[in-house]
Amino acid sequence: MHSKSRQILLRTPNSRRLQTLTFDPSQPLSLRDLKLSLIPDHGNPDAFYFTANGKLLADDSIPVGSPQVPALSTLTLRHRLRGGGGDGGATGAESRDCYLKMYAEKKPDKIDPNEQRLSKWVNCALSYETLRQPCVMDRLGNVFNKEALVEALIGKKLPKAFNHIRGLKDMIDVKLEPIPGGESNNAWFQCPITGLEFNGTYKFFALRKCGHVLSAKALKEVKSKACLVCYREFDECDKVVINGSEEEVDALRERMEEERARVVKDKKQRKKHGIVDGKDVEKVAARTEKLNGKIESVGSTNNKRFKGAAVAPANATKEVYASIFTSSKKKSDFRETYSCRSLPLGRN
Repeated sequence: MHSKSRQILLRTPNSRRLQTLTFDPSQPLSLRDLKLSLIPDHGNPDAFYFTANGKLLADDSIPVGSPQVPALSTLTLRHRLRGGGGDGGATGAESRDCYLKMYAEKKPDKIDPNEQRLSKWVNCALSYETLRQPCVMDRLGNVFNKEALVEALIGKKLPKAFNHIRGLKDMIDVKLEPIPGGESNNAWFQCPITGLEFNGTYKFFALRKCGHVLSAKALKEVKSKACLVCYREFDECDKVVINGSEEEVDALRERMEEERARVVKDKKQRKKHGIVDGKDVEKVAARTEKLNGKIESVGSTNNKRFKGAAVAPANATKEVYASIFTSSKKKSDFRETYSCRSLPLGRN
């Protein structure tokens, strides 16, 4: 054997014994050339593949003796299984590195539903900052920091998820009761009646008329048609569930659309019958006052030009009718005397 020769161990599908292959590194021999010399005549080279020490060699152009196929390594020629996805199939002889790498990759952690629920109760639904007074709520039960929501409305940067908020009329000022001493059980606010934490563990309602936020337990145990804090009366439709379920949000959305449709219908009816609301009354009064001012100013400027004969009724003598409003004397007939030097109305 030449001093520069190298050897590898070779196993073929037709022989279970290992064969020794001697090659010269100065004359590179590719895996494809070796494959063609080993497979039967008229055989398809693509139906076979090599593994070196159990590792798949997908590239046939790799030369024997390269770092992938070093000397004294075991080179095995294998049949490619059909229907295995074209990757050589699972023979059990491939390296397990691919499986180890697959399981070694750190997968993203699943979102904890408890953390997600808590975030909706302690953070602003728009800015995701911690809730702080003053707070507002929309008609679907989402709670916001008022400053963040107003800035988004002014800058027209409100996400599509909140496109039902069209202005300040769609905001409900809510009054959250802070927990004395600060945070408790991941909550900053509580029910003013029962002391239950505002952290998603318990159901809460906001009253639209007064804005107080009460737990469902307080409203259930104390049967009252008035707020338990300020004693202002409310109807059942004034109760808005905070961060409700999908069914509860759908019901609130349906109620909101009905209220908006009712407002539009009432405006059309009032306009049809000539009925105006308070704001329209103010506008009409302002316009009327302005119009009266114009009429008075026009009348004062046209007093000197007024002629009674121009508006005399039918069958009336124009001169006689005009004498009711003006002096019957003509300027040419007036003579100044020593007893009065003032000019009568007829000289003006």
